[in-house]
Amino acid sequence: MELLKGPSIAAAAFLLVILMPLLQPTDAQIGVCYGRNGNNLPSEQDVVNLYKSNGIGRMRIYDPDQAALQALKGSNIQLMLGVPNDKLQSLGSDANAAAQWVQDNVVPFASDVNFRYIAVGNEVMPSDAEAQSVLPAMQNIHNALNAANLGQIQVSTAIKFSILGTSYPPSSGAFSGDATQYITPIINFLNSNNAPLLANIYPYFSNAGGLDYALFTSPGTVVTDPGNGLQYQNLFDAMMDSVYAAVASVGAPNLAIVVSESGWPSDGGDTATSDNAGTYYKNLINHVKGGTPRKPGGPIETYLFAMFDENQKSAGVEQHFGLFTPDQQPKYQISFN
Repeated sequence: MELLKGPSIAAAAFLLVILMPLLQPTDAQIGVCYGRNGNNLPSEQDVVNLYKSNGIGRMRIYDPDQAALQALKGSNIQLMLGVPNDKLQSLGSDANAAAQWVQDNVVPFASDVNFRYIAVGNEVMPSDAEAQSVLPAMQNIHNALNAANLGQIQVSTAIKFSILGTSYPPSSGAFSGDATQYITPIINFLNSNNAPLLANIYPYFSNAGGLDYALFTSPGTVVTDPGNGLQYQNLFDAMMDSVYAAVASVGAPNLAIVVSESGWPSDGGDTATSDNAGTYYKNLINHVKGGTPRKPGGPIETYLFAMFDENQKSAGVEQHFGLFTPDQQPKYQISFN
């Protein structure tokens, strides 16, 4: 074979530079949830530094903590900012209150903090008193962001998986009857604004198909969907595809879904061990670089739950979802990027 010379080498090198981004494997879009229900956690600035030193480029927080927002300035960490459930009724009933919330918690930081989403409510169920306020609050926050010239920040809400009335087989995924009336107008709002639905997905709590199926360690197909023939080797994909099917059943087959929480506890339950948790997190990070059998396009934007063990949460597994101990030591050997 004749060796390349002169201009040919230059041309080949140029072509390689152009093609390199296309040849790289797709990176997972990984964030980590930063909960603060602990009395022994690091300072907000130390937390932001820990995100940066570990290459964690996205963060979810559950309320507009001012110290956390200050610490995020200039970090370039993309932020999912939560509106707490106890604020939904006031923000949903009063557009001025929503405008003030945006003025207090977004506008002063918007030039230095990379806001990605506003998550209006977390795991509100149709029977909850706040349910009727979720969509009005989303609309009011959306309008307030537009008025502040911050319309690039997307507004959504995070659902609990149990809002589905049917999840097996995945192709039959559907919201329960009362949930359909609650969620359909919300999904229509998201669809019209090209915003994703946020979903908290926990194979740990589903407990279907066995431990290997939940931990991404099954050697082969565990479930074949009789509705469409798709094969499932892990529970995460089956749960995701049941949500995709449910969303499609109310008229939004192309709506994006962001996994706003997923994790595995290291203590407090039979399968809550450090080995299982480490296996789950490592395999989840690798797995979401691709898609699911129903939506193979990937990657799936995913937020791991959670940054720290939180000792003021309910006793049991809830205290043991941390990727780090409160003294900032990693519990698992994980690469986030």
